[in-house]
Amino acid sequence: MTSVMIPGRARARAATLALALILGAGLAGCAGDGMRGSTHMASDAAGPVQVGGAPMYASKTIVENAVNSADHTTLVAAVKQAGLVDALSGPGPFTVFAPTNAAFDALPAGTVEGLMAPSARAQLAGVLTYHVVPGRLTRSELMARIRAGGGKATLTTLAGGMLTARMNGPDNIVIADAGGRTADISTYDVLQSNGVIQVIDHVLIPQG
Repeated sequence: MTSVMIPGRARARAATLALALILGAGLAGCAGDGMRGSTHMASDAAGPVQVGGAPMYASKTIVENAVNSADHTTLVAAVKQAGLVDALSGPGPFTVFAPTNAAFDALPAGTVEGLMAPSARAQLAGVLTYHVVPGRLTRSELMARIRAGGGKATLTTLAGGMLTARMNGPDNIVIADAGGRTADISTYDVLQSNGVIQVIDHVLIPQG
């Protein structure tokens, strides 16, 4: 890894906590603070949202849909390597800020390869769960929380870190990580049976 440092401190502890939060029976309770954990699914009457050249069906789980997106092969491979497939196939609900392949490609040379090494599995899990927030946060719900927060909304991730959502213009939402790096949401409200995917154009980096 070169210029982007993805901290390893407390990664194993964070990953263990994240998995406990995902799998625990009390996850729905973690979706409080304005998130009700609704299981409502969008109708496919107008046709499913297309992501990475594939239809994303609201009747399928996050993992079942993501594996079909040509734009998310790196993310899917990372989820498998980190051992998070079963967790993200659970009832949730989850909001996943899903980086595209191009977002991973934009990281410094060697970063992805380093994270995918067997010895970095806990660190990889920490990075991935930093992109997951309990509850189903749609675009309208994110905007409402930003307004209620006076221009920004603080989101607690399953990794235990914080993300900040704010408006960039009248319609676009920007997600910032703990270091101030930002990602635009390029595709909103890809509804799943166990949550929602918001596609983002940069990888968010946790701080240890």
